[in-house]
Amino acid sequence: MFPETNKGYSYDDCKGTADWLLAQTDVRPTIGIVCGSGLGGLADMLKDQVAFNYKDIPNFPQSTVHGHAGRLVFGTLKGRPCVCMQGRFHLYEGYSAQKITLPMRIFKLLGVETVILTNAAGGLNEDFKVGDVMIIKDHINIPGFTGLNPLVGPNDDKFGVRFPCMSDAYDRELRQLAMDVAQELGYEDFMKEGVYCILGGPSFETIAECRMLYRLGADAVGMSTAPEVIVARHCGMRVFALSLITNQAVMDYDSEEKANHEEVLQTGKHRAEQLERLVSTMVTRIEHNNNYA
Repeated sequence: MFPETNKGYSYDDCKGTADWLLAQTDVRPTIGIVCGSGLGGLADMLKDQVAFNYKDIPNFPQSTVHGHAGRLVFGTLKGRPCVCMQGRFHLYEGYSAQKITLPMRIFKLLGVETVILTNAAGGLNEDFKVGDVMIIKDHINIPGFTGLNPLVGPNDDKFGVRFPCMSDAYDRELRQLAMDVAQELGYEDFMKEGVYCILGGPSFETIAECRMLYRLGADAVGMSTAPEVIVARHCGMRVFALSLITNQAVMDYDSEEKANHEEVLQTGKHRAEQLERLVSTMVTRIEHNNNYA
């Protein structure tokens, strides 16, 4: 059975879920973190955890992907109140764009001001190596070209404007902060910056598709993140996102290489500890401004 695909969520639905969560925990998060494939260890760093399985949260979708734990974890990271998604939702699971981004709406209503998203991605840029970490400076939303944008449908002004700007989607100050922290930690060798492209999945890209995306200006390709970013910005939250380059996209017809999900998870384990240090150090330095939009 595929998940229900056609239902959007109203402000009242989202508020009901947020209120239910706030009634179960004393944590009032200002930072929301989304963990991608193999990167769920970020949530394990939270102190004084209160965790909910997605299946127990009213209106919440359920994660069906191996490597995604399917838990929402509240706690503190280096003293800062956070909420962390261990596992996210994707178009290829059969969910609508509105449903996979529902957690961003709930983050907003929980009091989150800054969202940090991580994902596993294939490297298109020939200068990238497996294990590199790419700070996302922009995205190309291919499903959005076909009408699969999470803002399709009636706009609720309680969340944001009808036509939100996306030229500043990835916060410049947070990107600079990440670079500064990476330099302090000695991570410069594997830190990159670039453009992320989302495709619908779940099949990996063909060689021709990889070549096309690289020519369009994409440095890495994956199956998530951009819809969440669009909704987070629509709600007025600041956004920082990074991709762990878990495989090099195949661009040569003579290549024997094949992309596979196990490789993605293995690379996640390899870099997980360093990513946790990077993100946790950033969290301690993020300044909040309630008027930011």
